Amino acid sequence: MYPIQRRNYRDGIDNLLVLLIGGVPIAMPSVLSVTMAIGSHRLSLQGAVTKRMTAIEEMAGMDVLCSDKTGTLTLNKLSVDRNLVEVFAKGVDREHVILLAARASRVENQDSIDAAVVGMLGDPKEARAGVREVHFMPFNPVDKRTALTYVESDGSWFRASKGDTEQILNLCSCEEDVKRKAHGVIDKFAERGLRSLAVARQEVPEKKKDASGGPWQLVGLLPLFDPPRHDSAETIRRALNLGVNVKMITGDQLAIGKETGRRLGMGTNMYPSSALLGQEKDSSLGALPVDELIEKADGFAEVFPEHKYEIVSRLQQRNHICGMTGDGVNDASALKRADIGIAVAGATDAARGASDIVLTEPGLSVIISAVLTSRAIFQRMKNYTIYAVSNTIRIVFGFMFIALLWEFDFAPFMVLIIAILNDGAIMTISKDKVKPSPQPDSWKLIEIFSTGVVFGGYQALMTVIFFWAMTDTNIFSNMFGVRPLSQRPEQMMAALYLQVSITSQALIFVTRSRSWSYVEPPGLLVLVAFIIAQLVATLIAVYANWSFARIEGAGWGWAGVIWLYSLLTYIPLDLLKFAICYVLSGKAWLNLLENKTAFTTKKDYGKEEREAQWAAAQRTLHGLQPRETNNIFNEKNCYSELSEIAEQAKRRAEVARLRELDTLTGQVESVVKLKGLDIDTIQQHYTV
Repeated sequence: MYPIQRRNYRDGIDNLLVLLIGGVPIAMPSVLSVTMAIGSHRLSLQGAVTKRMTAIEEMAGMDVLCSDKTGTLTLNKLSVDRNLVEVFAKGVDREHVILLAARASRVENQDSIDAAVVGMLGDPKEARAGVREVHFMPFNPVDKRTALTYVESDGSWFRASKGDTEQILNLCSCEEDVKRKAHGVIDKFAERGLRSLAVARQEVPEKKKDASGGPWQLVGLLPLFDPPRHDSAETIRRALNLGVNVKMITGDQLAIGKETGRRLGMGTNMYPSSALLGQEKDSSLGALPVDELIEKADGFAEVFPEHKYEIVSRLQQRNHICGMTGDGVNDASALKRADIGIAVAGATDAARGASDIVLTEPGLSVIISAVLTSRAIFQRMKNYTIYAVSNTIRIVFGFMFIALLWEFDFAPFMVLIIAILNDGAIMTISKDKVKPSPQPDSWKLIEIFSTGVVFGGYQALMTVIFFWAMTDTNIFSNMFGVRPLSQRPEQMMAALYLQVSITSQALIFVTRSRSWSYVEPPGLLVLVAFIIAQLVATLIAVYANWSFARIEGAGWGWAGVIWLYSLLTYIPLDLLKFAICYVLSGKAWLNLLENKTAFTTKKDYGKEEREAQWAAAQRTLHGLQPRETNNIFNEKNCYSELSEIAEQAKRRAEVARLRELDTLTGQVESVVKLKGLDIDTIQQHYTV
């Protein structure tokens, strides 16, 4: 300005202040902090307490969730099927096996297994009836069993123990044929989704609680059933549709994990923990790297805490944002390593201390609800960030060109008024009504700054055009009959102030919506704040007479003209938004030339959709149930492709479902042939 225009240093200082005040988004830290604080409160109401604010952003971008089976995917309410109890000791019946298991259980402060076993007795007091307790050994992760030393009424000393099948079999030093039979029963239970609990007994002739006692004898095996939660299958389906791949991490047998995965519709592509070390991999996988195996797997069985840590580390190396659930002391390292460590309801203090989010309610649905809420919170922050970047570019370039081309210096005080009114009103975006992203979201800086540059550049251009029309032409005077302002710089200041104020804050309605901004109404607070702020700005532009700010009211005529001009220049912003979304997708020309799409994500110009509609009509015509569709998100203007890993998980789950249906169909046909029924006649009346 100085070497070209030879202007005073005071003019330069004023313009510098304008650029500093308008070019620095001073409200950004406050808006983002308030948005996350309010969002954290909402999460706590849903049963997810956040310990670290930034965990909200990371949960919005989470694309893999490693979930425990027991208590999260299942109810952790075990039951024992009395008819399936297997007896291995001679002279013992099933009732006695249950009694010995109950004696090896706590009668107070019970865990889920103790409660299930003792609950099989008619009266819980029977667990200690007729015996005197000497010593109880609680469960520990090393021995993986419980034991009770007790004295019978005749003075004989015995021990009863229950626990992990392998530990009990090793404890009993069983012969190979007994082990083979036991493993056969265990596998049969596992194929039905039942866990096995081994029961053993021992005589203690030394009659001392610390005595080693006689040889242990395997008494029997109890089947434990932990039913899936009623909402787990639906929640997993929702998670996959949200682009979050749920992997089951369980310490149970592989067959149990596969059966549970089949029931929950999450696929059966599961492996034992030994696969993490490159051992016992499926032969069909060949030389598949461990990292890729973990990425493609639906879960892992027989895992230990160190395996959880390894799974999380490998997924992070594959650029996934990984969440991990845990409840015990041994899970602390994996929770700390994960991007989002989630301590489930009832977790130990160590697990809560290492986690980022603590759940106060059980189940996976709490986590998925928290994901949706986190995405909504992140969407508000992202909307505001694009708004702030756009306004920064708009004010810097708009006022800079006006100062350089017309030597018109905008008053710093009026920029301060814009900042106070607009930024104060925009705080309400923290409670805005938004649609969460249908896919994992993150800070895509290229998208944010590209959108900000386009919006900011367009609005700066509209401001320059408005100033040119107001200063160098009589367009507004001829069309609307308002007085010219070219010789009234104070009134020009008022008109320019109102135009910048209206269009700056109105931009938030465009950045907050995915579709047309007038189709997705904002929250009531945002709308009311906009109306109040711009009403105050209009009154200032009409009536203000502040000599220190070089502003004088321009009157209601010019206020009406400015509102009309702002409305007309607002309309193309939605079109610009769609164009930016289309170009940034990286598929503009690819879709047009290769996939035969133009400004749409429908392949072959919607051919597949038309064929699907025809197929649905035919199924309805023949009395068949239409295929289930998912309309959680119905976006027409932006790409909503599932993340690759979630899409693969959906395919595997569908394959597992079809295999089960095919098996069921085969069983039905076998029964029909066996009984000599006419299946064609049956199918005329019923649809399976």
